[in-house]
Amino acid sequence: MKKNDVYILEDRGILYLNGEDVKEFLQNLITNNIEKVTDEISCFAALLTPQGKYLFDFLIVKHKTGYFLDCEKSNIDELFKQLTLYKLRSKVEILNLSNEFVVAGMSYEKFLTFENSKDIEGYTIKYLEDPIFLDPRLKKLGARLIINLEKLYLSLKKLELKTAKVEDYYNFSHNLGISQIDNLNLQNKIFGIECNFEELNGIDFKKGCYVGQENTARIKLKNKLNKKLFAIKIIEGNINSDEIFFEDKEIGKLLIKNKNPFALVKIQNNLLNFENIYQCGEAKVKILKPDWL
Repeated sequence: MKKNDVYILEDRGILYLNGEDVKEFLQNLITNNIEKVTDEISCFAALLTPQGKYLFDFLIVKHKTGYFLDCEKSNIDELFKQLTLYKLRSKVEILNLSNEFVVAGMSYEKFLTFENSKDIEGYTIKYLEDPIFLDPRLKKLGARLIINLEKLYLSLKKLELKTAKVEDYYNFSHNLGISQIDNLNLQNKIFGIECNFEELNGIDFKKGCYVGQENTARIKLKNKLNKKLFAIKIIEGNINSDEIFFEDKEIGKLLIKNKNPFALVKIQNNLLNFENIYQCGEAKVKILKPDWL
């Protein structure tokens, strides 16, 4: 990721939640603590099933009297419906602003050149009235600007940023071990804690109840975490199977099958070795070890 490159992430969508009960509403649902989110700090969080399985993940940014939720656009309508189901009589307004706002990614190094920026994951500053925040999952992943589409290109020019290939951004994210594309394929197939949400600052184990909290806490406290989501690198051949083997033992299953694949991998019984070459259908693959593990 070059210092002055910017990536227009058109596959990201924006919800805006506002209203008298919005903080309590989110606090009772999401894996992270909404009390952490201020004008200066944004966070990463998820919405789980009551059993603790993955449904959605998103970045939460304070904006005016409410919160932006930056999530994968292909999931935005489903997330909107799910939040609406939970709303009941709460005084909360949920707006889909995906046609009005856009997300632009930029480098960690560029973020640190801005006035008032700090080298803290999730740290948030304002460009005029629009938030720029260092990714709360991992600062190496860079920063994001959420901005009205009409102001985008003039603002990028003033910030001395030049557009680059979005593919490069997602390749970079994959190499860091962070899945951002086709996460719909994880729904109901994987526990939230297996998605590395703890390591990526997405779970607060001290906040109290939220949807899926009981199973998430049980897995953590009883040391029952047996699998984790890892990026997969294809060494040669074609992936034409979901199962990943070492010799004759199955050690994982491919869940995300795009150009940047991810698999749920067993982490116990000494089967996981990041130096090994594994078999996935006709392909030889490696499991990438992220720096943050």
